[in-house]
Amino acid sequence: MATTDVLGIFAHPDDLELQVGGTVLKLRSLGYTVSALDATRGEMGTRGTPEGRAEEAKAAAGILGLRSRENLGLKDGHTAVDSESKISLVKALRRLKPRLIITHQLDDPHPDHDHIARLVRESARLSSMKNFDPETGDEKIPVPMVAHNLFSRNVKPSFIVDISEHLERKMDAIKAYRSQFHDPNSNEPETRLTDKNFLADVENRSRYFGSLIGVEAGEPYFVREALNIEDPFKLMTRSMNLYS
Repeated sequence: MATTDVLGIFAHPDDLELQVGGTVLKLRSLGYTVSALDATRGEMGTRGTPEGRAEEAKAAAGILGLRSRENLGLKDGHTAVDSESKISLVKALRRLKPRLIITHQLDDPHPDHDHIARLVRESARLSSMKNFDPETGDEKIPVPMVAHNLFSRNVKPSFIVDISEHLERKMDAIKAYRSQFHDPNSNEPETRLTDKNFLADVENRSRYFGSLIGVEAGEPYFVREALNIEDPFKLMTRSMNLYS
């Protein structure tokens, strides 16, 4: 039995909340266990401190109902798909044994995001290879399915998750990162994230993807592998209201 059903692997604390917070809440409501693995401590962030981000991540984890949240300890701004990083991630995957991984999209313009997406894909496959590296032990696991959240580039989604009932709670989890977003009383440098309209844009983006499937809010995903659909009738008729 898996230690966690779903594992979110993202580059920085707050990436998971911004990109897939609604999906995490949806999965939790369906009875699945969800854990998070932040690749870095976000130490290159313009605002706040790594220690403060860690406390904010803990608070956000409580809002999302995560089973566990860990940090891989890679260097922010210097992530790479190298041997050391693959060994670290394979160790974590063999211990946590996720059946599904949700992560960044491939070719994301942020180098850390793109590197983590590629690191996840390679490490997911390597975790099933018994003799990959002595440091990781020989307890191989089945290759987890990988779904890439679409956040920064124009890619046609493979599917969109209805998060209508969870949008408000998702925004609460994002706002747990008080150091990173708009604060009229802060004297720290301004960033794109601290713009007063940024969080409204995040919410509007969820509403846009929801509109594509005829619901209030959604989060989009791309998968490379073909999906095995058990009930095609149920899948296809869920969107009938879009064409009536």
